[in-house]
Amino acid sequence: MMQASNGDVFEKNHDELDIEFLGNVEGKPWRFQTNLYGNGSTSRGREERYRLWFDPSKEFHRYSILWTAKNIIFYVDEVPIREVVRSDEMGGDYPTKPMSIYATIWDASSWATNGGKIKVNYDYAPFTADFKELVLEGCPMDPIQEYPDFTTCKEKDAWLETRNFAVLTPKRRSAMRKFRQHYMYYSCCYDVWRYPVKLPDCVIDPIEKARFNETGRLRFSGSHKKQAKIAKARRKKKQRAASKERTEM
Repeated sequence: MMQASNGDVFEKNHDELDIEFLGNVEGKPWRFQTNLYGNGSTSRGREERYRLWFDPSKEFHRYSILWTAKNIIFYVDEVPIREVVRSDEMGGDYPTKPMSIYATIWDASSWATNGGKIKVNYDYAPFTADFKELVLEGCPMDPIQEYPDFTTCKEKDAWLETRNFAVLTPKRRSAMRKFRQHYMYYSCCYDVWRYPVKLPDCVIDPIEKARFNETGRLRFSGSHKKQAKIAKARRKKKQRAASKERTEM
């Protein structure tokens, strides 16, 4: 797991941004999730879960989190996979306090791997994770300052917002839509059993929503390509029906 957090300083009202690998079953796609908390809002998890198109244990890839006062963008390599835009309605749920970067390995097999059905095999221990080319860009601050003076970081924050990776161009938004169409298999934004009233930062995409049931999970099982084909066929069917209705009118 790679995370930005301040949980060691603010135990009851910590902020957190996560990229978490959820274990792997041999021969199956690797899975991971993104998540965020603000001000200790752990009862309102904002998880999204995805499948990877590569084996992260075979070679290095770039995992990035952009965090500004306006938005959060998660990246895998050069592909943006999720954007969270700050809104007034989020209140303290948006991370605002100074955070540090952590990389940890912990056993979450009680829920992470196939819903907790497959437990970690400690015969493979010790477990290791290798990192390289760590890059941190931001405004250094006192990590124990609960209400930091962000005016000291305005210039740095403005600079970050103009960086290449901070701008979601039409091409990048298209890449993000394709990633989510092919690889996202759970979103808290479509989990109406868990959140009957959607979270304020959720932007509902009708095309995306059609792929998920009320538990926030995919309606259809099978490969990514199969899921994409089914979703595409459903969209075409709706378009034909709408076109026929207009013709009859």
